[in-house]
Amino acid sequence: MKRAEQVTFGGSGLDRAAHIRGDADSMKQATTHPDAQCVMVWRGKVLVRGPDLDGLALVPMRHDLIQNASGGAIEAPVFLGNNDASAPLFAMDISGWQAEGLDLSGVGDFVDRTEQQHPDLPDGHVFAELRRIMTRLSPRDAELAATAKAVIAWHDTHRFCARCGAPSEISQGGWQRSCPACGAHHFPRTDPVVIMLITHGNSVLMGRSPGWPEGMYSLLAGFVEPGETLEAAVRREVMEEAGVPVGEVQYLASQPWPFPASLMMGCAGRALSRDIKIDPVEIEDAMWVTRTEMMQAFSGEHPNLLPARKGAIAHFLLHHWLADTLD
Repeated sequence: MKRAEQVTFGGSGLDRAAHIRGDADSMKQATTHPDAQCVMVWRGKVLVRGPDLDGLALVPMRHDLIQNASGGAIEAPVFLGNNDASAPLFAMDISGWQAEGLDLSGVGDFVDRTEQQHPDLPDGHVFAELRRIMTRLSPRDAELAATAKAVIAWHDTHRFCARCGAPSEISQGGWQRSCPACGAHHFPRTDPVVIMLITHGNSVLMGRSPGWPEGMYSLLAGFVEPGETLEAAVRREVMEEAGVPVGEVQYLASQPWPFPASLMMGCAGRALSRDIKIDPVEIEDAMWVTRTEMMQAFSGEHPNLLPARKGAIAHFLLHHWLADTLD
């Protein structure tokens, strides 16, 4: 698919400079570089700026918040790479900060519209949920935000060695955790997920999970299991969730999805039947939606159907299906 990397969080050409992660001297030079900057994360939310919250707010590495950070998911900044001027970029978690007196009612929810302003940061620099503002960010800011959020979330849940249970330590610029007790090395986890544009004639198969907003439907999706090809995962997941057999399958595009750390692999598949028999444990409902109905949903004119969330790969694939640009 020629437009594959135009999806939100698609590649921006970031120089990740992975070759210096294991070089202690190079990492020290990067950390102390006068132009080094940092992506700030607080309880999974990223620091953004501007009246429309449409840009990452990068903080100088020399800032006291970074130098004295404590209580977060990581003990040291994660090296993200270099910007276009070869200045180092990092990510730091400051979840130990207690945002007293601020609205925390939505923190951790699927839809969080609250914003938190740290008193030591400039006005207009707030922590916001990435799902809410992801489509406003430039490709570079989106890649940095997704990377920072996913890697920090991994550190938060992998502080102990999976082999012997001892506390592990951050290494390789934040891209590894090493166990001083047994010598094991652990690496950031990415979970492969297939998301399927399943069509039959002029209709596409849509489903919804329990708890979604009324009228919200999306493409079916599911985790790839060990020993499975993408094609096999597509066929299995569609059969499990909707009882629909699938024939031909082809890969279309992928999207890093840092909620918390998946790689969504978009595929197209041709249904061999229109008969639907949902598994209520897997999904709440499924239905066939025609192109005309989907166009109404995208334009906000359908009485009962909301489109997939803008910024998600489901929305991206459906948009190109409607435009007949799934090349």
